[in-house]
Amino acid sequence: MTIKVQAEDFDVGAELVALTDGDHGVGGLCSFVGLVRDMAGTEPIGAMTLEHYPGMTEKALVEIEAEACERWPLSSTLIIHRYGRLEPGDRIVLVAAASAHREAAFDGCHFLIDWLKTRAPFWKLEDTPDGGQWVSARADDDKAAARWAAASDKTEAAE
Repeated sequence: MTIKVQAEDFDVGAELVALTDGDHGVGGLCSFVGLVRDMAGTEPIGAMTLEHYPGMTEKALVEIEAEACERWPLSSTLIIHRYGRLEPGDRIVLVAAASAHREAAFDGCHFLIDWLKTRAPFWKLEDTPDGGQWVSARADDDKAAARWAAASDKTEAAE
């Protein structure tokens, strides 16, 4: 289980190799890479600045990762999230989940990014022609996360 919050870029291939290196029980590895777009709706974006609270952010990511590992039989997970000023096309985030079977890897990865988007304390400031604009929470992100909360409620009710 690996968590990194950093300003530096990362090498996706090298990170994924390191995640499963020597673990021959892994049958599925699923990953997601988030990138900075050059548009927000119809508004051009020149850059995005991501801010976070050191310590608080890592604690939240540890909790997100632990919940994923409670829900699925994951052999390893990875969360890398960048902060600072990023340009369009730059990598922001990498999440990955490895498991003996593909379904757990897919579900674990999907859960990690959905929970990260709604529960991790990061703030985004977009540079637009009209000046800096803070990015608000999106209803689509909340809707995506709600399906995992609903799945958890169903599991608890069955127990």
